[in-house]
Amino acid sequence: MSHWKIVPGVSLYFVTTTIVDWQFVFTSFPYFEIIIDALKYSVAKKGLHLHAYVIMPNHAHYIISADIPENVSHIMRDFNTHTSREITALLREERKIPALDLFKRAAALDGRGNDFKVWQDGFHPIALETEGFIEQKLDYLHDNPVRKGYVEEPEHWKYSSARNYVLNDHSVIRVECLL
Repeated sequence: MSHWKIVPGVSLYFVTTTIVDWQFVFTSFPYFEIIIDALKYSVAKKGLHLHAYVIMPNHAHYIISADIPENVSHIMRDFNTHTSREITALLREERKIPALDLFKRAAALDGRGNDFKVWQDGFHPIALETEGFIEQKLDYLHDNPVRKGYVEEPEHWKYSSARNYVLNDHSVIRVECLL
């Protein structure tokens, strides 16, 4: 018997956003909060449905859907644009010159006329169409901090929906659990 919430007509996607050159950016509370606040805004105002997430020091994984499935790419584009600006502003405020220089060089190579490029191109959406694939990606996402040696148990990583699933802890951000 199935225990997954697969809803006909709802497209689930596993997406990844990665910092340019895998630079560690998410190393303190304010940087993580940029992502959390942007997710909350996207849920409240853009029609994003957040089902799972993990924010690592240099990348993040999400399982998402949207009120209008075709809007997923627009939501992620706006999300990356906004968080890039916020991250850059915080790096400037904290005078983190090496990171700013890296993102400035990446923007120059990109040729799009931006001053800084924080995120690598694309968010690599993978459609999740079967229970097995959902389970695989959910486990992969939640186990990421354990595999990297940051924590012993997935739910011990503060910026992971493992806390939502295992502890029913929605204090960081509410997710629409798939179980």
